[in-house]
Amino acid sequence: MTPNVGSIDRILRIVVGLVLIALALTGVVGWWGYIGVVPLATGVFRFCPAYPLLGINTCGKPKA
Repeated sequence: MTPNVGSIDRILRIVVGLVLIALALTGVVGWWGYIGVVPLATGVFRFCPAYPLLGINTCGKPKA
């Protein structure tokens, strides 16, 4: 898997994922808050499976 998630995108995904999971654990939101696992995982692994389908790459220019 070639990384396709850039630095800012990665940080936002990890933060949003952690916030959603924390809200689900504290009972502020329902069980749907555990969907935060998805942005958390894509941020940690720096790969979003939807990006190649949409032709998006936030990593910048590939090194030659």
